[in-house]
Amino acid sequence: MAFNFGATAGAGAANPTGAFGGFGTTTTTAGPAFSFSAPTNTGTSGLFGATQNKGFGFGTSFGTGTGTGLGSGLGTGLGFGGFGTQQQQTTLGGGLFSQPAQTPAQSNQLINTASALSAPTLLGDERDAILAKWNQLQAFWGTGKGYFNNNIAPVEFTQENPFCRFKAVGYSLMPNNKDEDGLVVLVFNRKETDIRSQQQQLVESLHKILGGNQTLTVNVEGVKTMPDDQTEVIIYVVERSPNGTSRRVPATTLYAHFEQANIKSSLQQLGVSLSMARTELSPAQVKQLLQNPPAGVDPIIWEQAKVDNPDPDKLIPVPMVGFKELLRRLKVQDQMTKQHQTRLDIISEDISELQKNQTTTMAKIAQYKRKLMALSHRTLQVLIKQEIQRKSGYAIQADEEQLRVQLDTIQCELNAPTQFKGRLNELMSQIRMQNHFGAVRAEERYYIDADLLREIKQHLKQQQEGLSHLISIIKDDLEDIKLIEHGLNESIPIRGGVFS
Repeated sequence: MAFNFGATAGAGAANPTGAFGGFGTTTTTAGPAFSFSAPTNTGTSGLFGATQNKGFGFGTSFGTGTGTGLGSGLGTGLGFGGFGTQQQQTTLGGGLFSQPAQTPAQSNQLINTASALSAPTLLGDERDAILAKWNQLQAFWGTGKGYFNNNIAPVEFTQENPFCRFKAVGYSLMPNNKDEDGLVVLVFNRKETDIRSQQQQLVESLHKILGGNQTLTVNVEGVKTMPDDQTEVIIYVVERSPNGTSRRVPATTLYAHFEQANIKSSLQQLGVSLSMARTELSPAQVKQLLQNPPAGVDPIIWEQAKVDNPDPDKLIPVPMVGFKELLRRLKVQDQMTKQHQTRLDIISEDISELQKNQTTTMAKIAQYKRKLMALSHRTLQVLIKQEIQRKSGYAIQADEEQLRVQLDTIQCELNAPTQFKGRLNELMSQIRMQNHFGAVRAEERYYIDADLLREIKQHLKQQQEGLSHLISIIKDDLEDIKLIEHGLNESIPIRGGVFS
């Protein structure tokens, strides 16, 4: 369902545009091909030879609808294809965002809606009251037809009607890209993995669509996955001049070229379902947008939404009409949550790797410190031996004598009982006592639970009984062996006497 902020009085209302159409009219006629000649409108010319449109787009973060005027941007998201400086054929009081004057058709529509909801005269009896309640239910739901008179066509209830209850206002981030950045969003009905694997072929196809001019280069700014297996691709085109300089083609110019009928059909063959220019809103455009509530939204709710805006400089109120829009925003939120979680996982892995590297680095630093200390001691020993050999045979000098006196003084202070040596001895004794008490406490710290001790005793008792039983068996076997041995010894002499 499309949200329209009012019909324009000129040709702009009858000129459908992609994404969200134009805010006004222009006298430019777009050519059927990619044109480098000067446009028919005066005052501007460029490589793409488009209009003076300084349009802007909210990108796919605000919607994926197409239509005229504001299109379905306020039904399925918010995106703008062309505010700008076109030659307006409407008066100051009757623009797209202004409140248009009530036409007779609109007045009749309001009268018919009121009749369908309050006093239908279709049947002429008490059933008309039931029909009125049914029409009210349809109006609240935002779908169906309201029959109220046999001679008048029924009223079509849409979700844009002011009685629809399934409406809310959310907030979306306004783009901050300038028109000179040349960023254009293309939404593909393909998965992100397919787009990334065939990105080079996609760039070549877009270059062919732009005419295959060697002075133009298509660049991909970013690729982002979207719900329902869609992918958002942000591109910009760089134009190189013969003198070696280069510039980006303005976003509105590139978007106007993509919206030509033959170019748009070529993009659709590539799987593009939506294209829009990603440009920022001017303060005047933001003011104009906020002053007039969208169609079907209560002005009081719209004003409250503006008051509740958590960041008016970056966010803008966006009406949500129907469950489809709510589901779409929920999917976008889930997708963004997954992306944030993926990014957090990557950051967590990086932090873990950095922590490992930090541990390794700290260990290496400690190792190098020990090596430095050892090398310093060795160097000092070499210097001492070298100094001894160098001054061998020389008398002690005055500075050396002074240094010896200082060292003796320090040695005496260290050896004094009440000075550092005594304190060191006291500290050493305290450390020994703490170690002793710590060992005692460590021994007393461990104990066996009563149930566990009982189980251990039972187990040892069973082991002891088993050993006793085994010993008794061994003793019985030894007695049997002795008896057998005794019997064998007695039978040998008897047999000897018989055979003699």
